[in-house]
Amino acid sequence: MRIADISPENRPRERFQRLGAHSLSDAELLAILLQKGTRGENVIDMSNRLLSKFGIDKLSGLSLKELQKIDGIGPAKAIQIKTVFEFSKRHALVKKNITKITCAKDVYELLKENLCDLKQEVFVVLYLDTKNRILKEEIVTKGTLDASLIHPREVFRGAIKESAHAVIVAHNHPSGDPTPSEEDKEVTRRLSEAGELLSINLLDHVIIGSGGFYGFEENK
Repeated sequence: MRIADISPENRPRERFQRLGAHSLSDAELLAILLQKGTRGENVIDMSNRLLSKFGIDKLSGLSLKELQKIDGIGPAKAIQIKTVFEFSKRHALVKKNITKITCAKDVYELLKENLCDLKQEVFVVLYLDTKNRILKEEIVTKGTLDASLIHPREVFRGAIKESAHAVIVAHNHPSGDPTPSEEDKEVTRRLSEAGELLSINLLDHVIIGSGGFYGFEENK
């Protein structure tokens, strides 16, 4: 079915104007962003396919090259998708009013809403400039924290790409207890040593739990 075949009152743009953004599904909002589908698939069906396969979270993490490997997504649509997620990230930082990190508590306040209630561990890197302002926030891995999974190259590759002066890493403990494990300590040691070799400082490793946080720098 073409968009033109959908009754005007049920088209995403018209429903947006009449009822507001909150009334639209995720697929309808994405359809408005992408504007057009392909000859064999309208933009709403394309949006449903993308979200059904990847979900919002995974879709936001795909690179331009990865997006363009998806059927129907060319350079223009890939850029549109990356742009909206990047804008959303920047808006979130402004809303939290935390763009400069001064201590472990700042990291906790920045990440607690997204990490505290997760059932699996998520490892996040904050890339910072010379004034400790956040250049970018990136999820490096998901799953049980393991020194073999958190390889320094995965952390510092992004730091080099963003021309970061320093990094702060953080992860959550699904148990709610932020007390560091021996594995946490080993990961911190390895990243600190790698940072020294690259002249990109590891400023802190912050563990986030429902009961608070633990910062390695403050507990030396």
